[in-house]
Order: sequence, then C-alpha cells, then structure tokens
Amino acid sequence: MIGTLAACGGGAGDQPGSSASPSASASPSEGSKSADRSPHGVLVSSEQGLLTTRRAKISYQLSSTSAGRSDSESGDGVLFWAPRTVMQLQRTVDGTSSQLIVLDTVSYQGGDAATAARLGGRHWEKSAEVTGPDGRTETPFAQLIDQLNPQVAVAGAAAAADLQLLGEEKLGESTVQHYRATVSVADYVAAQQPLLTAYRQQQLATALSQGGVTTLDLDLWLNDHDQLVKLERSGQGGQGGFDETVLFSDYGGAFSVQAPAESDTQDAGQ
Repeated sequence: MIGTLAACGGGAGDQPGSSASPSASASPSEGSKSADRSPHGVLVSSEQGLLTTRRAKISYQLSSTSAGRSDSESGDGVLFWAPRTVMQLQRTVDGTSSQLIVLDTVSYQGGDAATAARLGGRHWEKSAEVTGPDGRTETPFAQLIDQLNPQVAVAGAAAAADLQLLGEEKLGESTVQHYRATVSVADYVAAQQPLLTAYRQQQLATALSQGGVTTLDLDLWLNDHDQLVKLERSGQGGQGGFDETVLFSDYGGAFSVQAPAESDTQDAGQ
C-alpha cells in the first residue's frame, strides 16, 4: 500500500463527500500514556489515542466455519473510523480478488477486468443504499468494517473482567505488550454503544455469533504508544466458529480515498 490510495480506472467523483483525507484537526499524535498502567488503564489510554489518530493501515485474515460451510477472506488497505467511516481494501474472498471502497453510506466494488466484463466496460459497481430498521441510512459492509476497526476491538476487550497482561514480546522489529481476555459476545457488542448505531451493533453481533459462538477469545498486542498493532479474535460454537487476525500500522497516516469516476461506475441492479 502507498500513502495515497485511489480507485483503479477512475478519479474523484463529482458528488459531495466522494473522498476522504486527513484534516488539520485530525493530525497524528502519539499523545501521553495514561498514568494507570493496569491492563484496563492501558486500554483506556489506547481508546483515547484512537480518538486522535482516526485512521490506520490494516491487513487481515478471516476464516470461519458454520453449518459445514467454510469461508475465508484476506485483504489490506486503509480504514478511517472518524469523523466518518471510510475504507479502501484490496481483498480476496474465497479465492476471488477485487477492490472495495466505502465512503460513509456509499460503497463501490470491482476495479478489475472481471467487473468490467460483467458491466459492459465499467469497472465499478455502486451499492444500493443500506437502511436500518428505523429508516436511517447506514454504512454498507458494516460487519466487515467493525470487525477491522481498532476502536471496536479495544472497547470490546476493555469490557472483559479477566483482561490480563501476559508480558513483553517481539513483533517484527518492535517490542510490544501482549494482553489476553475472554468476553461474551453480548458484552463485547454492548461496549460499542458509544461508537456504533443500533444497526451496526446488531450486524456486529451477527458476525461474531456465527456457528453459535457466545464467547470470544481476544489477544491484543500494543506498542509503546499504547496503539493496537495486532489483534487475534476467535470463537467456537456448537455449529462452527471463526479465527480472525488483524494487523494495524501507520496510525494517523496521510491517506486519501476517492470514489471512482461516475463514468466508470454502474449502480447495482442495473
């Protein structure tokens, strides 16, 4: 990945809100670490830092089994969790690769030759609007976004009563602190109330409950600025389970995500 990301085959769209990039008020900051160095105090410090950095590079691998079916997904890209939800990924789902761009309440998929062949030459398919039960326009691909969001991971881990520090480890060239916790899916999701709409909480609960999972096993590695750099989350239920690994880097980096050109885009269902 590079510092500025743009969609293949198109420039910025003409509509308002078609791109996302750092603002002056969202400049990266390492901040000062909390004086409370207990496991929960460290996660509070991490949560506070995420309010400032607002964005990061991500790389992930997700695998799940449910009712005899196995699924896998991997990808890398950038994610903005504030002030709006914005994401751009190069992803592979069950062996098929494509790009995904989410700009708040709009998403685009494709950016490849296969999509162009299917759409008669246009490289991108624009999603239909997603609405919650209350009629509010919601963020598409919320399940995936909130599984990759470091704010969600840290808030969920902070809800665990048994959060513990396992010790110092090496992760690549960096020294990190390894934390571990178990937490119910219900408590993990309830911890998101200040962060996510009711619709997104429900979508997250659905994703984390697949296979009948009720309890999550969490491992978090934090760097010396209390930033989450690696997350492992897993669960096992009566009908299946899942394993997820997410790596985070370049917090507060100078990233830009743009919508494809309208001339290279087709609405879903047309």
